[in-house]
Amino acid sequence: MVLGPLNPAEVGEMLQLAPAEAFDAALVTGGLPMICAAWRRGDDLWQFLASELANPASPILVSAERSLAAEFPDSAMAGAVLSAIGSGERTFSNIARAAGGISHTTLTRATEVLVRKRMVAAELPLSTGTSKERRYRVVDPYLRFWLTFIGPHVAEIERLRGDITLDRIKAGWTTWRGRAVEPLLRESLARLLPDGVLPSTPAIGSYWTRTNSVEIDVIGADRAPVATRLFFIGSIKWLERSPFDNHDLVALQRHRAALTDDPVPLLAISRSGVETEGLDASYGPDDLLRAWRRE
Repeated sequence: MVLGPLNPAEVGEMLQLAPAEAFDAALVTGGLPMICAAWRRGDDLWQFLASELANPASPILVSAERSLAAEFPDSAMAGAVLSAIGSGERTFSNIARAAGGISHTTLTRATEVLVRKRMVAAELPLSTGTSKERRYRVVDPYLRFWLTFIGPHVAEIERLRGDITLDRIKAGWTTWRGRAVEPLLRESLARLLPDGVLPSTPAIGSYWTRTNSVEIDVIGADRAPVATRLFFIGSIKWLERSPFDNHDLVALQRHRAALTDDPVPLLAISRSGVETEGLDASYGPDDLLRAWRRE
């Protein structure tokens, strides 16, 4: 039996957080009840992290260590590859370099193990064309957070200098969250549709090119990874004080033109609202959190 973590709505309800903060908490805790239980009511994200990083035995520190030790007792290579992906490397060649310059065969075997264990997702761009530009990501947001910010600095925390770790998290948080939250928001949208504006969509993914000259955060289509019909194209802007504006709309329209000549509907997912016309749909934290609630 596979027991999943708490979903973002359950995390928000348990910790009494507003929708936007509930998504942040879901990213950091992964919805793991043991970690959520350590979050004191009334604390914000930074108060929670300051408290937990001051304790070398904190669940947010040791849960990932125990999980990795259980999953890879005899395979250091799979663990090294997972660490490379968790540090932000997404392409095959970059992962190989970050993991110590391992061979193509070794990396293929390691990624197959990680995908089979559902620790890593191997994804292709979603579009009406074919692509071999496969990219990898850590599935569990908590493990992704740990691999980026905590795992490499465990010794620092054990020396009771979690304050240094916290400063590092604050410095990298906006960039890290912008990428890490995308799969969670796409899953939220998939659960929300149809909503009277956009249709039910069999496949929701994203699109990129080898050079990243075109990157589209959200694409809805009839199937993946090679679709016959696109239902919508969208952009994610998940910043505290920066709404989706005309500049973002122009960029989204430009990327749509690079992908298709069809007038595919445009949508925005924004943490701080929308200040532009020309979108067919827009969604904020409240809308997307509602998709996880069991009515």
